Amino acid sequence: MKPESSLILVGMMGAGKSTVGRLLARRLKRNFYDTDEEIERRCGVRIPVIFDVEGEAGFRARETQVITELCALDDAVLATGGGAVLAEENRRIIAARGIVVYLHARAPHLWQRVRHDRNRPLLATADPQKKLDALYAERDPLYREVADLVVDTGKQSVQTLAKDLLARLEGLCSLSA
Repeated sequence: MKPESSLILVGMMGAGKSTVGRLLARRLKRNFYDTDEEIERRCGVRIPVIFDVEGEAGFRARETQVITELCALDDAVLATGGGAVLAEENRRIIAARGIVVYLHARAPHLWQRVRHDRNRPLLATADPQKKLDALYAERDPLYREVADLVVDTGKQSVQTLAKDLLARLEGLCSLSA
């Protein structure tokens, strides 16, 4: 197992990376970072505005910079944006810097979670559900490529998911609470 002890969460929008990450960080007594929140904090605007002004390419460049910086931290819990795995450089950095957990949810479950969220610029299309299905098909293999552990988010509570995830992680590494 990798000597670094950061915990890095990957997965689709709506998979629960930020929610589960915050809870895991509290339980592990670690700092929590969310790449999307960090980008918004640095820019002073929401992600849809960044997409409007700079396009997806501009946002992705900012994302790589933030991932590079946050993945260099030790003993952190990091929630990445759903598209972070699209760039090979990001996948390399993420896979090298800690224990990577893919929070997996099937596309229909994701749709139920994100369909009313207006902070999802990639779903601002005529058929957002079809777009989500296409994103899932493209990204699922990339999440699996970098993951040390794949966890189905299912329908359990966040607390149950975090408890189960911590138990599974104990078998992979020496994370201490």
